[in-house]
Amino acid sequence: MTQQLTQTVPQTSTTQTSTPQTSTQTIDGKAVAAQVKAAVAEGVAELRRTTSRVPTLATVLVGDDPASAVYVGSKRRTVRELGMLDAHRHLPATATQEEVAAVLDELAADPAVSGILLQLPLPAHLDEGALIDRIPASKDVDGLTAESAGRLARGETGLRPCTPSGVIELLRSAEVPLVGANAVVVGRSTLVGRPMAALLLLEHATVTIAHSRTRDLAAVTRGADVLVVAAGVPGLIGAEHVSPGATVIDVGIHRTPSGLVGDVRTEEVLGIASRVTPVPGGVGPMTIAMLMQNTLEAARWAGTTL
Repeated sequence: MTQQLTQTVPQTSTTQTSTPQTSTQTIDGKAVAAQVKAAVAEGVAELRRTTSRVPTLATVLVGDDPASAVYVGSKRRTVRELGMLDAHRHLPATATQEEVAAVLDELAADPAVSGILLQLPLPAHLDEGALIDRIPASKDVDGLTAESAGRLARGETGLRPCTPSGVIELLRSAEVPLVGANAVVVGRSTLVGRPMAALLLLEHATVTIAHSRTRDLAAVTRGADVLVVAAGVPGLIGAEHVSPGATVIDVGIHRTPSGLVGDVRTEEVLGIASRVTPVPGGVGPMTIAMLMQNTLEAARWAGTTL
């Protein structure tokens, strides 16, 4: 779903009678997320009616980080709103590697649990990667285990990381052509950048990954029909980085004294880009929506081997 914003191009001569306007559409992540969640709610109801199974998401929170507590609370609330079951485990910040592993193993073995989400970041003394990899691929609703990453790289069936999946859903909703498109992903993290590139490849785009050490970043990004920015650097991308008509997806979100901002200087690209995502209200709402979709999908796969 898109909403049109218009920026007027200044007149270059007083003899001109009119100056064409260039319009930029904002892709409304809240509206698209609402559509995804509505479809999930329908799927949950159908699954309950036809199989008596109820999708169940187990969230595991270690410690008392306020931001993590807020994120987990929002996920649990959405689970209940969509008719799924909420199975939450809260461990103290002092929990050992063995204690967290035991909880994950218990949830992995529980047939009633459809999906498992280990909230990140973990306390510094814990081995994050080793714990994530204890989650079975069939219950890995964050799509972060080594097996899930391998399945994505090979184009095999599996649960995909939520934020990159949300970006693909936004691009589809805005009817952005991806087959054969030049796509540039700025960012190479295992959470967003790398899986984002893999998902774009599966959509038959031609993909370039740029990052903090890319030489002449603007020269690379100006070749993009689709520019996905997930570098974690406030205001990294401006007018000089965007080619006319490109679609710009801003994954970044940063809290500043003047409010929330993204990795893109949005005001600068209005009138250049054909479509942009706002911050907030763009990619952010899609992450939880796709988590809910993954949980439903995992419940449908229950008892099967990927």
